[in-house]
Amino acid sequence: MATIAAVYTASAIVDSIRGLFAEILPGCRLINIVDDSLIQDVIREGYVTPAVSKRLFYYYSAGKETGAQVIFNTCSSVGEIADLARKFFDIPIVKIDESMASQAVQSANKIGVLATLPTTLAPTVKLVKTQAAQAGQSVSVVEGLAKGAFEALLAKNSERHDQLILEAAEGLANRVDAFVLAQGSMARMEETLAKCTGKPVYSSPRSGVLAVKALLEQMGYK
Repeated sequence: MATIAAVYTASAIVDSIRGLFAEILPGCRLINIVDDSLIQDVIREGYVTPAVSKRLFYYYSAGKETGAQVIFNTCSSVGEIADLARKFFDIPIVKIDESMASQAVQSANKIGVLATLPTTLAPTVKLVKTQAAQAGQSVSVVEGLAKGAFEALLAKNSERHDQLILEAAEGLANRVDAFVLAQGSMARMEETLAKCTGKPVYSSPRSGVLAVKALLEQMGYK
């Protein structure tokens, strides 16, 4: 039985990730490591601080100590720290959004990146461009920030959260071929945005868990 250690900077998607693992990898052991102060610190400072990076390395190490075969980094805001950590850990670190970005650049030339936080928008734009370069694809990226949506989610006003994301998408729809949702917490809007804009929409939770499954199969776990 494979063990996966999922590291979260917020609690918003813990339940949905747990559900996806139960569906896609029902035989695995999933360990959830959650520190919701991480994203709060990133938002307050506007970037990933050395203190946040240090704590993330600690949690990756703790995940390894559980006997995990894979570490699953669930936060796009700290994706570059996961990239750095890959150089120091001898078990793979899967980023929740890497597969999503790869799929998007293979299917679209003009990609709208939607986020509810500026601290997630910039790293996701960079990720999309990196994936495009690695794939030899030429893409243009249009940024869309749903201001206030993250705060609405924290206030448990899901209707307001969803409406702000929809408005941001509609404002970009005539300029893009597809959308990428920068945060896992936005995945709930995937079908609605596709229906309302007529454009393909890519979100990270399911594709991220499928990437973990594919990796485990390569490692010999069934």
